[in-house]
Amino acid sequence: MKIQDICRFMESFAPTALSESWDNVGLLCGDRSAPCSRVMTCLTVTPESANEAVERGAQLIVSHHPIPFRPMKSLTEDETVGHLLRTLIRADVAIYSPHTSFDSATRGINQQIAEALGLSSILPFVPHPEADGGTGRFGEFPQPIDLGTFLSRVKTLFRLPYVQYVGAPSASVRRVGIGCGAAGDFFKHALRTKCDVFLTGEANFHTCLESKARSLPLVLMTHFAGERFACENLAQILKEELPDLESVWACESEVEPIATFF
Repeated sequence: MKIQDICRFMESFAPTALSESWDNVGLLCGDRSAPCSRVMTCLTVTPESANEAVERGAQLIVSHHPIPFRPMKSLTEDETVGHLLRTLIRADVAIYSPHTSFDSATRGINQQIAEALGLSSILPFVPHPEADGGTGRFGEFPQPIDLGTFLSRVKTLFRLPYVQYVGAPSASVRRVGIGCGAAGDFFKHALRTKCDVFLTGEANFHTCLESKARSLPLVLMTHFAGERFACENLAQILKEELPDLESVWACESEVEPIATFF
């Protein structure tokens, strides 16, 4: 199997047409024609995940977050991104990033979260005109639950020490809006689709104030937890869909960068 074979699968699984115009997706580093039998998935290329890939002999990293993300004028050890890329290039490790195309795909992050929560009648906030899938998701529980119960489910699903939220724990929740990552801007979609709660990775202070003013509860699953969840699932998907690969694993050294002090 070659790197281009994994790229071809990823482009069918999470079509690049679904990516946002500002994004940088696809094969970002490496030789398409190179052989590949060992793949590591991760949320982000960091010193820890890059070292794990090199030490365990990965030939391709499928990283949700792209590296490089923005255009670079130099590739040196002076900057973290340059150091990480040089580390992987020296070891001949390629990088593929699906990023926002994975967010929006029919088996992508937002869909996976909606299904894991037990929602049905799941639809994108904004269907994509050219490919299956689309921006965010919303769906419904079979029966209403209270916000407190919903918070408990989110905490358990993502193995969180606590959950930040806006709203009354007694509020009734049936229709749930979802936007993984830094999707606070999707709050407007949750309002438009008459959701009872909006679940996202992170949102700014003013979005939290708008949530309170509009009486639409907001729940933060953290950027890391919501997307890392799907990167672990992606490793299993690659194993099942590409059985000729010798080894596929989700990075084991990747952790939430923000510590919690109790």
